[in-house]
Amino acid sequence: MAEAEDGLPSAGQAAGAATLLRLVRDGRPRTRAELVAETGMGRSAVAERVDTLLTSGLLTQTDNARSTGGRPPSTFVFNPSSRVVLAADVGATHAKTAITDMAGAVLAEEDLTLEIAAGPETVLKQVSEHGEALLGRAGRDRGDLLGIGIGLPGPVEHASGKPTNPPIMPGWDGFDVPAYVADLLGTRALVDNDVNLMALGEHRTQWPEWQHMIYVKIATGIGSGLIADGRLHRGSQGVAGDMGHVQLPNEADVPCRCGNTGCLEALASGAALAAKLTELGMPALSSADVVAQARNGSVTTLKLIRQAGRHIGEVLATAVSLFNPSGIVIGGALSQAGEHLVAGIREVVYQRSLPLATQDLRIVQSAAGERAGVYGAAAMVVEHAFTPAELPQHLLPPAPRAATA
Repeated sequence: MAEAEDGLPSAGQAAGAATLLRLVRDGRPRTRAELVAETGMGRSAVAERVDTLLTSGLLTQTDNARSTGGRPPSTFVFNPSSRVVLAADVGATHAKTAITDMAGAVLAEEDLTLEIAAGPETVLKQVSEHGEALLGRAGRDRGDLLGIGIGLPGPVEHASGKPTNPPIMPGWDGFDVPAYVADLLGTRALVDNDVNLMALGEHRTQWPEWQHMIYVKIATGIGSGLIADGRLHRGSQGVAGDMGHVQLPNEADVPCRCGNTGCLEALASGAALAAKLTELGMPALSSADVVAQARNGSVTTLKLIRQAGRHIGEVLATAVSLFNPSGIVIGGALSQAGEHLVAGIREVVYQRSLPLATQDLRIVQSAAGERAGVYGAAAMVVEHAFTPAELPQHLLPPAPRAATA
C-alpha cells in the first residue's frame, strides 16, 4: 500500500482498509474474490489492502476455502486478538475494569472500590494502575493496547472527553481526562457518560438488530442512553437521555437533588425508594438494600418498586411516541429486583403509547448486566480506532512482545 509523506497510508487508502475491516468484523472468512464483490473495489486494491491488514495483524489467513476446480483460494478473517482494549466503567463508589479483545470478549476483569469524590487524579491513577495489572493477567502489555475507554457517572463533552458540571463529581469539571490517562498509559483514551456506554454495550452485544433502542439505568439515579440508526445518539451538548430530571405533573411537591421538584429521579430511583422504606421503618441505604428486601419477599418493597416502574413508564411512554424504538432495555442496580419493576413500566407504556408504536416494541431487562458499561467502552474504542482518520496509526505491526523467562 502506498504511503503518505509521514510513512502512513493516505486518506483514500485508509478509507479502503476501513471498509474491508467493517466487512470482516462479522467474523466470516472471505476470499479475495468475495471481498472484491462485496466492496466494489478493484482486485489490485483489495489485494494491497489485505496485505497491509495481514502485516498489521488485524487480518489473518484461515484454512483454504472449498475448491471449485484447481487450487483452493485462501480466505481471510478479522483477528480480534491482535490488539486489546482497557475498558473502565466508573461509578460513584466503584468501578469495573476489564481487558477485552477487539470483538469485546473479556480476557480479564476486576471490580474496584473507590470514591469518585476523591477527584480525577486519584481515581484515574487507581483505574490506570489496576488496568495495567489486568494487562499482565491477560498475558498482554502496553504495546498491545488499541486504546482505553472510560465511562463516567456524569455529563461528558464527548469530543474533548471533559466532564461538564457533573453533580456528584467534585473537582472533575473541565478536567482533561483523555490527556491525563494517555500520559499514564501511553495510548489514546476516550471518555463518555456511563449510561451512553451501557446503551452502546447492550446494543452491540445483545440487540444489534434493533436500529433504535433506549437503555434505562435505574440505580442511585436514573438516566438513559439512546441508539438511533444503530449509532449512539448524544445530542448537541452530549446530554441526550437525561430522563431522570423530567418532571412528573402530579408530583410537583417532591424535592429533587437538582433543585427542582417532581423529578422522576426523586420518585423512582433506588435512592428515593431506600429513603421511602426508611421512613416506613424498613431501613435501607442504597439500591442494593431495596433489592435485598424485594428478594426477601417484602410486600411493601415490591409495591414501591411496581409504582416506581409506573412512574418510569410515564416518561418512557412519551419517549416511545417521540422516538419509536424497537426495544427498551432496563438496567442498573434496581433492575435486579425482579419482574415487578419491568412490569410496572410495561403497564403504563403499553397503555399510553400509540398501538402502532408498541405493536412490536419489546421492554426487557438488561442481558449484558453489570458488564454493559465495559462492553460499551470497548466498542467505543474499537469503532473509533477503525475510522479512516484513525486507522493509519494501527496499520503497523504490533510491537514485539518481550521474551519471558
